[in-house]
Amino acid sequence: MATSVKFSCMVVAICMALVAAPMAEAAISCGSVIGALTPCMPYLTGGPAPSPQCCAGVKNLNAAASTTPDRKTACGCLKNAAGSMPNLNAGNAAALPGKCGVNIPYKISTSTNCNTIKA
Repeated sequence: MATSVKFSCMVVAICMALVAAPMAEAAISCGSVIGALTPCMPYLTGGPAPSPQCCAGVKNLNAAASTTPDRKTACGCLKNAAGSMPNLNAGNAAALPGKCGVNIPYKISTSTNCNTIKA
């Protein structure tokens, strides 16, 4: 129960931090990025495989982020979220798009340079 409360507080804190982050001229928001990937939290923290709900969120997010500004914004949101998750499994984060059958032009990592992203 305490772990569940800690996890929920962490997700809320990440969402609040990301919504306040500056964004490029993009239609996508950090709130929508985090919302799409919330079902992925068990996998991102070490679970064996992403759930169908997680992969649906990844696919929807990829479809929504179709322009260069949207992709840069999504990248920045993902990078900030990755850096804010103490229990993040970096290998699972990097593998998530591929596990869900989605090809994105960058790696989900704290070291990704989002300014180099193009649609």
